[in-house]
Amino acid sequence: MRDHAGPGSTGSRPSRMSRAVRRQIGQLIVAGFDGRTIPVELAALAREFDLGGVIFFARNIDAPLQVAELAYAAKQLAREMPPWVSVDQEGGRVQRLRAPCTEWPPAATLGRCGDPELAEDFARALARELRALGITLDYTPVLDVATNPSNPVIGDRAMSSDAARAGKLGAIVLRTLQEEGIAACGKHFPGHGDTSVDSHEDLPVVEQERPRLDEVELPPFRAAIDAEVAMLMTAHVRYPAIDEEQPATLSKAIVTDLLRAELGFEGLVATDDMEMGAIARHRDVAEASVEALRAGCDLLLLCGADVATQVAVIERLIHAVENEELSVRQVERALGRQRRAKERFLAADADWRPPAARQLNALLGCDAHQAVAERMREFADE
Repeated sequence: MRDHAGPGSTGSRPSRMSRAVRRQIGQLIVAGFDGRTIPVELAALAREFDLGGVIFFARNIDAPLQVAELAYAAKQLAREMPPWVSVDQEGGRVQRLRAPCTEWPPAATLGRCGDPELAEDFARALARELRALGITLDYTPVLDVATNPSNPVIGDRAMSSDAARAGKLGAIVLRTLQEEGIAACGKHFPGHGDTSVDSHEDLPVVEQERPRLDEVELPPFRAAIDAEVAMLMTAHVRYPAIDEEQPATLSKAIVTDLLRAELGFEGLVATDDMEMGAIARHRDVAEASVEALRAGCDLLLLCGADVATQVAVIERLIHAVENEELSVRQVERALGRQRRAKERFLAADADWRPPAARQLNALLGCDAHQAVAERMREFADE
């Protein structure tokens, strides 16, 4: 996802819509927004429909105390379930929080080093800085295997070109993040490492046969599932060997049949940003959002700042349930997975308040964390 701004099936029960589903339908959405405070329009949206969470980008970030206060304000949007306060903080070119927070080298440095202890130290330091700022969900680790040197979007965001190493280190990172109270979201299922097109711009296609996917792309995700990752993010990438027509995000064959049934994943499935070119250049975002939920996704990322788009998606979801394009049962399952994940990670967050500035200053970018970053940088240019 990029920092950008700018404007079913049978068996549904429409009579329950207004009370049981309509009230919580916004829980299926993580919303982006403009500015360094919660916009009035977003707060109004949360009051009416609830919201699954918010995502912070560079456009929302000024200084540590401001971020902590923004996180606190976001948490006050809660009605029945607390919202995720989320961010892309991978390291390297994808990290929204910069100095005075620790600025981390890219994940590839962990792969080049191959030291499990360094991976654990990185994740622990990262988690502690995120927790201090009130962030509860990090869209990391990248579990893609870097097999394509011309890949325009993954590259050194991936830990390794070796599937076993990527899986081993990815599992350590996510397990440590979660031990420290940060929900981890591994990405981009079932693999974005062999693409030649940037999915922010258009739809990539991976023309690999299923045996190769089993050998290279899927093992890191299997390792993440074994490590009880809270969430996996789908790739806006088409894999004709599994589904000839739909990208992974919109594919029942990939999300439900492969990820859920075959690999046994029971956690949350989030989409990548539904406003990226891979989706938005080919489909109406609201229509695609219905397709994603039908495919088996639980959480829709709408990372732009246009509240009108977010409202349009919510209204389209409501219409889809009322007209039996999307079953109430499927929505309830997604809400149930959301509730379980939030109970797991957000129960201890209920009494969180922004720390004093001096506490933030003592932790963020501290000598111990900088030492971990320096150890990683030793492997930056191999």
